[in-house]
Amino acid sequence: MAEGRAGPAGAGAPFGSAHWDAGGRARMVDVGSKPATARRAVARGAVRLSPAGFEAVAGGRAAKGDVLGVARVAAIMAAKRASDWIPLCHPLPLDSVEVRFRLDRPEARVDVEVEVRCTARTGAEMEALCAVSAACLTVYDMTKAYGRGHVLGDVRLVVKSGGQSGEWRRGGEEAWAPAEVR
Repeated sequence: MAEGRAGPAGAGAPFGSAHWDAGGRARMVDVGSKPATARRAVARGAVRLSPAGFEAVAGGRAAKGDVLGVARVAAIMAAKRASDWIPLCHPLPLDSVEVRFRLDRPEARVDVEVEVRCTARTGAEMEALCAVSAACLTVYDMTKAYGRGHVLGDVRLVVKSGGQSGEWRRGGEEAWAPAEVR
């Protein structure tokens, strides 16, 4: 633990994080005095599949069943349990979780987008990121019979709004056209 690297989180907080106390120990941030506000987070990720795996998903013919349907449920479940995945993450009462998929045939890729909304004292970013990760892992699990070389990646936050820091958007990310979404 580096000494003397206090940051904007307060006196003695190493590396500028509120997740460390003055003694350098991990802690869960106290959000009790913050007002509950409407918050929204959108995250995306992707799974590159073998051509056979992609066609099984796109055609709804995967041996394990409805890949996108199961991945959608996995994403929703993961969003609801993000604090079980991430040690210092607060459990949040979620208002909604929307899961969208986009199929890119030339790249044999399933793109995943999750939008999480809540009214809370802290943001929904981790819930959206966990949900995307779970959806991608589920697509992999349900298509691994078509090849073990599938690649999960590009998991990222795209939009965050609400709270003291307001709105943030990742540059270069376009909205998905409704016709593309499943």
